[in-house]
Amino acid sequence: MICAQSMVPHSSNPTTAKFFSLGLTNMTPPSFLMKTKPYPRKADKEAMSRVKEVTLTSTPPKVSCGVTHTSPAIVFSAGGYFENSFHQFMDGFLPLYITINFLLPDDHQNDVILVITDYKDWWSRKYAELLAHFSRHPIVNMDNETVTHCFPSVNVGLITHGYSNVDPKLLPRPKTLLDFKFFLDNAYSQGDTDTTMYQFRQPTTRPRLLLMNRKAKVGRMILNLDEVKKTAEVVGFDVIKLEPTVDTSLLELFRLIQASHAMLGVHGAALTHFLFLRPGSVLMQVVPIGMQGNADMCFGDPASILGFQYLDYKIRYEESSLAERYVRNDLALTNPEAFIGGLWKNMLVYLNQNLKLDMVKFKIFLKDAYKKAKRFMDEEIG
Repeated sequence: MICAQSMVPHSSNPTTAKFFSLGLTNMTPPSFLMKTKPYPRKADKEAMSRVKEVTLTSTPPKVSCGVTHTSPAIVFSAGGYFENSFHQFMDGFLPLYITINFLLPDDHQNDVILVITDYKDWWSRKYAELLAHFSRHPIVNMDNETVTHCFPSVNVGLITHGYSNVDPKLLPRPKTLLDFKFFLDNAYSQGDTDTTMYQFRQPTTRPRLLLMNRKAKVGRMILNLDEVKKTAEVVGFDVIKLEPTVDTSLLELFRLIQASHAMLGVHGAALTHFLFLRPGSVLMQVVPIGMQGNADMCFGDPASILGFQYLDYKIRYEESSLAERYVRNDLALTNPEAFIGGLWKNMLVYLNQNLKLDMVKFKIFLKDAYKKAKRFMDEEIG
């Protein structure tokens, strides 16, 4: 993160961007010059290769302001891994929430201008409600700007506390992940009346389960998903199979998840929508071989902070496509951490496995989840 006062982004060439400090007239230029990429995953070479570089300097430019703003700006990239919904939240919206709370007082937090590089039209449309909740000002798309914008102050880059984490000790006014969830709820519940929400939460005798589908050519697909759905229905759930896409309305998805009592999916990006569940809901994560640490960090540990009833189903050797490649006592299965050894190509072994769940074992798991979801539903009905 680079913090500076009185800086001007100048983009006569939309493929580059420079930020000049105009308030340091007593310095002999250039007092500093540096280049940075405003994306939080600094150690990830693949992610950073997809992020445009910006230049920061205190040398005053010989230009006049084309647009003068009275509100501060935060500059960040929508590049990197923003095609993936998990990273849209964990590399984007959560660090943005932390950064705004670090820089601005509570009563001025939406009085900030978002200046975005690697801008994507589909992304801004998909998250229109949320972006409007972060800022009351129009977004400045740095990639298209050919005039100079002047701000009273600019923060280049975002602060991160790690995946699914808001550390209250690192903020001037303590906030947690639960506060971020409330922020999301407020963004997507605006305009909803009690009547509107009643239409989505009509009383039912069966808990509603969202079954998050994952379609890919390879990688963490439940091969017997239809059987899973039927078994969940036999156990007692009303099941809605859901596969969020780029075109899925987040407002409609929020309302659907808010009206549900449980969510089930394999460890992956689609489970990021657990942030929309209500406290007391049941979150079920299917954990492929070799992915327990990631499953806990991304969804399991945060679930307890958010007040969800969390259950994980650990895949066994016979349920994974890895059984077709490795014998049971192979290092890849007995010690995944040692097998990975920090190499992405080895991590792909686990990311690309497909699953065929043992329905005898999984039915027992679903029965436990049903009891919890049914109790939550009954308490809600009163």
